[in-house]
Amino acid sequence: MMLARRIGGKLGSLVLTLFLVSLLVFFSRFLVPGDPVSFLLRGRKPSPEAVALVTEQYGLNLPVWQQYVNWFTGMLQGDFGRSLQYRQDVSVVIGERLPVTLMLVVMAGLIIGVLGLTSGIIASLNRGRPLDRSILIGLTVLGAIPSFVGAIVLIAIFAVQLGWFPTFGSGEGFSDMVYHLTLPSIALALVFVVLVGKVTRSSMVEQLGREHVEVATSRGLRRGTVIRRHVFRNAIGPILTVSGLLVAGLLVASSIVEAAFGVAGIGSLLVQSVDRLDFPVVQAIVLLVVTAFVVVNGIIDVLEPWIDPRSAAGGSAR
Repeated sequence: MMLARRIGGKLGSLVLTLFLVSLLVFFSRFLVPGDPVSFLLRGRKPSPEAVALVTEQYGLNLPVWQQYVNWFTGMLQGDFGRSLQYRQDVSVVIGERLPVTLMLVVMAGLIIGVLGLTSGIIASLNRGRPLDRSILIGLTVLGAIPSFVGAIVLIAIFAVQLGWFPTFGSGEGFSDMVYHLTLPSIALALVFVVLVGKVTRSSMVEQLGREHVEVATSRGLRRGTVIRRHVFRNAIGPILTVSGLLVAGLLVASSIVEAAFGVAGIGSLLVQSVDRLDFPVVQAIVLLVVTAFVVVNGIIDVLEPWIDPRSAAGGSAR
């Protein structure tokens, strides 16, 4: 029963959040200089009849509230409208590029998970020692490198100097795509490795000082067992919370990395669409990113009590 109430509450919160975001996304286009008609007419000076025809064709003559209702109901059916730039359905334009960005984000996520967790765990288990300080310094240096600078350095070393990886494109087929996206995924992951590493270290250090860990150690349990069962499991809550926040961050930051490596994903598409005032594409991508962020965080909130049962009791037992 508690599970059903928890899931129901999360679903209600998710629907309300997405509805409010849809309002924000749709009406924000009226704050941007320029209008779709000017873009569609490419700066020409058409007759009033031509302007009226284009306006009617794209439903821009309707009241704003009716434009929103049409857009929102169409979106619920998977119809995001037509791209002003590509003259295709937005779902088609995004669908062609989405797999590339998803692959890039998954590869970056794996790098973040492995390097972030490993560095954080090793640093916490060697707290105050030279190895701990070295890891913290390394993470601080990595965190100070913007994604576009990291991309330039990676291209200069591993693509230009060593020739190990390509400098441009997304590749075709799974293995070729992995090959092409290796450097972009590393550039995308750098900043987020720092975040996960520091949160993991902090959370682990906090748990290592807990009384129940000392009791488990005094009972003669092996250090590996104590770390796995009594430290890492209790430290996973903050790490999961940060991981949920990373989803939106990775999708947004992918635009910089995709532009630097010439990767045809939705990040570079978003940049191009903003530059060319292709409002339907911009609205769809922003809504997609927000939806992914809200859904992933909702799933983490629902799953957290299974991973750490004490979180359901507000951490009182910790």
